[in-house]
Amino acid sequence: MINTIFKGIIYFIIFVSVQILVLNNIHYLRIATPFIYLYFLIKLPIGISKSVTLIISFVTGLTIDLFSNTPGMHAAACTFVGFYRSDLIRLFWGKDLPEGVSPSYAFLGISSFLRYVSSFVLLHHIFLFFIESLTLFDPLFLALRIFFSTLLSIVLIAIVEAFNMEAVKNGE
Repeated sequence: MINTIFKGIIYFIIFVSVQILVLNNIHYLRIATPFIYLYFLIKLPIGISKSVTLIISFVTGLTIDLFSNTPGMHAAACTFVGFYRSDLIRLFWGKDLPEGVSPSYAFLGISSFLRYVSSFVLLHHIFLFFIESLTLFDPLFLALRIFFSTLLSIVLIAIVEAFNMEAVKNGE
């Protein structure tokens, strides 16, 4: 239990810092912005209560908002996906999962994990970019931003998970 909490704190510090210091400054062609901090929320252990998930999601989003000058947008989007996180897990793997295990390539398989990550990131991005735009004035641009930001975020999360899996295999 203590190991899981310590690992979660380290993940939070690393991924939020990378998001704030590096990735918030990347806007590829003004369309795609990667959001790697979602990896922290994706890797929360299975079976934690919905209220704890919502609090952690809100605090994560609020931290990003404080350093990104986005008044509550990330907090709202993270809380939204935090609310549906357990439903997504049940949708893809049923109810017979052991509690305390984090979703991963090794535990869920690569294709199942990527489906879960894709759904999670897509829900987050749709909610975030709709809040950000507050209009459907240019729906094509909005759809492009959602699609390419989702794609870029999924690729980065898949790479981080692959390195994380290698570290676990090597006993680190």
